[in-house]
Amino acid sequence: MKTIMKITTAAAEVIHFTVEKCALGLILVAQSAKGLSAITLGDDRAALLRDLERRFPTATRIEGGGVVEASARKVIAFMESPARGLDVPLDARGTQFQQGVWEAIRQIPPGSTASYTEIARRMRIPKAARAVAGACAANAIAVAIPCHRVVRSDGRLSGYRWGVERKRALLDAERAFLSSARSCVPLATLAGAGISDRSCA
Repeated sequence: MKTIMKITTAAAEVIHFTVEKCALGLILVAQSAKGLSAITLGDDRAALLRDLERRFPTATRIEGGGVVEASARKVIAFMESPARGLDVPLDARGTQFQQGVWEAIRQIPPGSTASYTEIARRMRIPKAARAVAGACAANAIAVAIPCHRVVRSDGRLSGYRWGVERKRALLDAERAFLSSARSCVPLATLAGAGISDRSCA
C-alpha cells in the first residue's frame, strides 16, 4: 500500500520516495520533478521517514512511483558495482558554498579519496576545511554526492552521517571493482555480511 503524507497547501511540491533493502541496510531514495533530492541510509524505516519529513516539511510526500523506483534500482546497482556509473539527475539543495563543495566532491574518482583540506584548496579557500566538513555533513544525497570519499588529512576515515562502517564499505567496494575488471568483492561482504568473494565475469 502506498503511503501518502500530504500537506494541504496551494502549491505543495510533490516528492516521490521509496525505501528499499540494500547491502548496507535500508536505503531511502526521494525524487522531485527535477531529480533525486535525497538518498539516505539507515536501519530503521521510521527514522528514515522522519528525516524525509524534516527535510521536506511542506511537500506532499508520496511513496512509490515508477520513476523513483527505477532510480532506486540504479542507485543500488551503482553501490554494488561502482564501475557502471550513476546517470541520474540530482536536485541537490543547499547554499551556494555547499553546492560548490558538493560539485568538488563529485569530481573525486570512484575508489579515490581527498581530504577536507584538499577540497578547500581546490575551491581556492584553503582555510575553509571545517566549512567543507560542515557541507559534507549537510549532504542529503549519499553515494551520488560521494562524501564517503572525503577523509581526514592523515588519510583516516572521519565521521559519516550514515556511519563510518558504511563509509568504509563503500570505499572498499569501489577499490575492489577498480582493482580488477573481472573480479569483485560483493558490497554485502564488505559490510560484514559474511559472504565470500565471487567472480563478476
